[in-house]
Amino acid sequence: MSPLNVVITGGASGIGLATAILFAARNAHVACLDLRPDVPEPLLGVEADVTDDASVRVAVETAADKLGGIDVLVNNAGIGAAGTIEDNPDDEWRKVFEVNVFGIVRTTRAALPYLRRSAHPAIVNTCSVAAVVGLPDRAVYSASKGAVLALTRAMATDLLADAIRVTCVNPGTVDTPWVDRLLDAAADPDAERAALAGRQPIGRLVTADEVAAAIAYLASPGSGAVTGTALAVDGGMHGLRPRT
Repeated sequence: MSPLNVVITGGASGIGLATAILFAARNAHVACLDLRPDVPEPLLGVEADVTDDASVRVAVETAADKLGGIDVLVNNAGIGAAGTIEDNPDDEWRKVFEVNVFGIVRTTRAALPYLRRSAHPAIVNTCSVAAVVGLPDRAVYSASKGAVLALTRAMATDLLADAIRVTCVNPGTVDTPWVDRLLDAAADPDAERAALAGRQPIGRLVTADEVAAAIAYLASPGSGAVTGTALAVDGGMHGLRPRT
C-alpha cells in the first residue's frame, strides 16, 4: 500500500504534533495546519486559521498539492474555556464554537473533494470526554464537544456512500501545553494538577502519544469496518466507577 497522505489541523503542538510525528514514523506524508506551523522535518507546516473559510481552503489545497492528495483528515484544532453557563459572555461561546465546531465544518468541506479520490479515506475528529460526562466549570467547552460528537455521527452517516469513514477520539485530561496554561492560571497549580489526575481512574493525566495512537488506529485501513465510533482515551473516566 502507498504511504498515506495526512492533514492534521492544530498539528504544531500537543495532540496534533504527537499524531503527526507518529504518522510520519509510519511512513505517512503529513501536513500540519496551524496558526504557527513551526514543525520539525519531515512534517510539512502550512499556515491556516480554521475560523476563516478562505484561509482553510487555501491551506487544504496547498497541503493536497504538496502531498499528492489527501487520504486522512484529522480535525484536531481546538480551544478550551473555563466557567459555568453564567460565566462566559456570548463572544466567548462564539469563539469556542468557531474553532471547535465550525473549524471541523470548514476543513472537512475543503478536504472532501480530495478524500473522495482516495482509496482509503478517513476523517478523525478530536472530541472529548466532556461530550459524554458532566464536568464542572466547562459549560461552553462541553457544549462544543457535544456538538463534535453529534457531528461525527452525522458525517459518518452522510459519507457512507462515499466510503469515507468518520470517527472521533474522546480524550480525558491530556498533558498538553493547553493544560499547562490552565494550571499556571490556577491559585494552586500543584493541587489542581493532582485533582485533574485524580479524577481519572488510572490516577494520572493521559499523554498526547496515547491519544495519537488511538487516532492512528482509527485512521488506518486496518480499521476499515469502524465508522461513527467514539473511542475513549480517558483513563477510564467515562465508564469506570472505582471505590475510593
